[in-house]
Amino acid sequence: MKLLKLKLKGRKSSPYLRIVASFLAIILLGTLLLLLPFATKSNISLDFLDALFMTVSAVCVTGLSTIANLESTFTVFGKAVICILIEIGGLSILTIAIFFFIIFGRKLNMSKRMMMKEALNQNQTEGISKLIKRIIVISLTIQAIGAILNTLILWPHYNNFFQALGVGIFHAISSFNNAGFDIFGTGDSMIGLHDNILLNINTDLLIILGGIGFIVITDFLDKKSLKRLNVHSKIVLISSAILIVFGTLFIKLAMWNQISWFQAFNTSISSRTAGFASFDLEALSNSGLIVIIMLMFIGASPCSTGGGVKTTTFFAIILAIIAFAKGKNPRIGYKSLSNKTIIKAFSLVSISVMYIMLIALVISFTDSNLPLNAILFEVVSAFGTVGLSMGITSSLSVVAKLLICLTMFLGRVGPLTIMSLWNKKWNLETQGEVRYLEEKIIIG
Repeated sequence: MKLLKLKLKGRKSSPYLRIVASFLAIILLGTLLLLLPFATKSNISLDFLDALFMTVSAVCVTGLSTIANLESTFTVFGKAVICILIEIGGLSILTIAIFFFIIFGRKLNMSKRMMMKEALNQNQTEGISKLIKRIIVISLTIQAIGAILNTLILWPHYNNFFQALGVGIFHAISSFNNAGFDIFGTGDSMIGLHDNILLNINTDLLIILGGIGFIVITDFLDKKSLKRLNVHSKIVLISSAILIVFGTLFIKLAMWNQISWFQAFNTSISSRTAGFASFDLEALSNSGLIVIIMLMFIGASPCSTGGGVKTTTFFAIILAIIAFAKGKNPRIGYKSLSNKTIIKAFSLVSISVMYIMLIALVISFTDSNLPLNAILFEVVSAFGTVGLSMGITSSLSVVAKLLICLTMFLGRVGPLTIMSLWNKKWNLETQGEVRYLEEKIIIG
């Protein structure tokens, strides 16, 4: 944690460095906790790489695992550690730490406000304290309601209230934080429970609420009307609805005789960073594979528990492309979309695509025995913090597992956050007054 107190050239360390350092610190602590002998059941011990992989996946709310069955591997203590890691990863350790800082009556200085502004992907520091308190209260309330409903639904299934309660709480936390881990004991995610309508609907609602972002939820609670929501909230809700509908349609078309409409609907929602499988993904057709990869890459929305390049990025790029085709400047309503937003969106997507291709290429060398489609699927799933897999996670080589860990970390923290570590002018609104003459190069 000393890393959080570093000084950079006489200034306090940048918020980006603190964000990265906080995740690394939790990953190290979580790995050590899972290596404790009482974290796993008798006669089962994890090696360092499996514990590290599990911790990174939990903190980065991904759901990929080298361990086939969490229920038969971990003790109550181990499962509790995983739950806490998921919660910390979904909300971020900085948000939780600052929340306790606030409730104990401490005021946030500008350094902490700047740090949380970047951690929560906000445009300004005003109202950060209020937002943090609402994020914690809202998320815990939603998860508590989800846990109660899960328990009531699973009680008849297990015939044991306390077992149903434990699974219900774990599943609510995993669903809302878009983590994708399960302790049903079957080792096949939700495939064996795909016909449990109530459980799947509750899971879908938790995934959606966690994935649309806290900004949208707080905006709706304030306005209490869809029509009065701000532009960001409307974009998120419209984009999410379109992706769910089109995802359901194309997944069903790709797997017409193999899955039901309900399974296609669940998969469309889960593919955007949650990672619960309702059918065997090894049976995916090539067209179904492409659809799910696209959904995993886009992911959830800003200031949410999910990953991916985000729905607003997708919306901004589509808007910019349409405007360019018409020879106009992109705008939303009566306001133009800023050049900075467009550049940021295209940069994020470009960097993400190049990174995914590079990691898939390296893994195709180190694990040449694995099919390329499964490798690409695994890498995109890790980058989008989804957790869906075509069954190759446990058979990956050591190098490949470490690369997947790095990809999950990069996907959760964000490529732009990592790049901003080199930004020495993070605390300046402008980058200087000097403007240069434009130079045009031939494109296309």
